[in-house]
Order: sequence, then structure tokens, then C-alpha cells
Amino acid sequence: QSKGKKPLFVQFVLDNIWSLYEAVMKRDKEKIEKIVTSLGLKIGARESRHADPKVHLNAICSQWLPISDAVLSMVCNKLPSPLDITAERVEKLMCVGAKTFESLPPETQELKSAFLKCSSEGTAPVIVFVSKMFAVDAKALPQNKPR
Repeated sequence: QSKGKKPLFVQFVLDNIWSLYEAVMKRDKEKIEKIVTSLGLKIGARESRHADPKVHLNAICSQWLPISDAVLSMVCNKLPSPLDITAERVEKLMCVGAKTFESLPPETQELKSAFLKCSSEGTAPVIVFVSKMFAVDAKALPQNKPR
């Protein structure tokens, strides 16, 4: 990098994205056609003739780099396996607020073992966990509060 060379990420990833973006925004039909054929994409005539170049860019990028595949693979690679969860963590997830696990109905307590097994059998119960994330200032987190 000190000798004027670009990092590999810039050379192999960002330069390609930037050249695609530049070609579409400048409406360079030859370059766009070359990129689309080299990637093996099929862009509809409607998108390629649209007055807004962002529609054409979106059509190319949604086929070339689909966000759903990227997010799913990232989730599979980065999130821990549900089989690695501890029994205490399951109890915390099942209890809301000040409730204790023992105060839950027996039917709900029985779900703990199913939660830990993560079974895909037809007789296994379906468990759905809904969560809501809140943006919190880093200073408000317990580990950052002065003691």
C-alpha cells in the first residue's frame, strides 16, 4: 500500500462495484453489456431502458449480489448454533421481566427440553422467538457505568 498499490479488497471487490456504478450512471451501454454478459445476468429491457439509472443499477446488483443470500450466509457463519445454548440462557429467554422459570405453566416449562434439542421431527413443537432491538447509547450500558 505504501508503494501506491491498492489493497486486495479494493482491487478485487470495490473496483468492480465502482466500475459498474460508473458505467450505469454514465449510461455506457457497451461497458454495461460487457459487464452483464461476463456476470451471466439477464436484465429486462424495461429496467435497462428506464429513465432513472438507479433502477438499472438495482436490477443488476440484485442479481449479481443478492442481499438475501449475503445476510443468510452471514447469519449462518457468525451466529452461534442453537444447540450450544445453555439451560440458564433458555430459561432467561422464556421468562419475561421479573417472572421466574418456575412460575411458568408446566406446558411452557416442558418446552425447555424441546428448545435445547432443536429437533426437526414432525412431532416436535414449533418455537418462535421474537425480539426487538433498541438503540442504546454506549454510556448507558452496565459495563460502561461508573461504579
